[in-house]
Amino acid sequence: MRDETKSAGFSSSLIPHPSSLRVILWDIDGTLIRSARRDAFKDYTVPVLKGVFGTAGRLMEMTVSGMTDLQIVAEALRDEGFTHEQIRERLDDLRTRYMLEMERATSINDGLFYLLPGAREVLEATARDPRYHNALLTGNIEPAAHLKMRLVGLSGFFDLPGAFGDESHDRRDLPALAAGRINAQLNLDLHPSQFIIIGDTPNDIACARHFGAKAVAVATGRMYPAADLLPYEPDALLPDLSDIDLVMRTFDAL
Repeated sequence: MRDETKSAGFSSSLIPHPSSLRVILWDIDGTLIRSARRDAFKDYTVPVLKGVFGTAGRLMEMTVSGMTDLQIVAEALRDEGFTHEQIRERLDDLRTRYMLEMERATSINDGLFYLLPGAREVLEATARDPRYHNALLTGNIEPAAHLKMRLVGLSGFFDLPGAFGDESHDRRDLPALAAGRINAQLNLDLHPSQFIIIGDTPNDIACARHFGAKAVAVATGRMYPAADLLPYEPDALLPDLSDIDLVMRTFDAL
């Protein structure tokens, strides 16, 4: 590992050695925020799929917690004959239509998304600590992730590039993408174990394990209570983010 704190834009008197740095990769839905009602995303996703592919397939019957948006589309259209390659060929149209529908849905319901307890306070605490950086690692397509963060007032907390659900059908691919961008921006070579992935589903834990990152599970999603997350053996399991001291002690121990 190269000690290049100055080239990363930091004063060596303020920033610890690079080996002490930790990057927290945040899931969004079920971890930082929730939608006002279960399956609210279908309000804007169904018309997108119908507009781009002529059908929403089996989307209305699906449970999608922990999936990337590309995976959701692929699973929804699985029986309609669309391949991953055909879906990727229409990715630009998907992104454009998705954002038009999402902005329409949020304009008529400004309470569609709300912060989960402690989310802002934990981000504030990590932002104050020079050992920590925050980035997004989410199943949302990138513009949707940024829109959600703007709507709930969290945009300013993510100082590093992340990885998003329009980049792979497999969430396990995302940590390496994020880490590559982050290392390039910081001009460092952070080890996978210096990344902490926090999310509310088994898929969040699995993608951390696949990359070699630490996995923190939080039992704030609608689908997986703490008892259902424990068998996946995260490095830490939190009931929620409301106890800021507990969350920070958890991060510090990893």
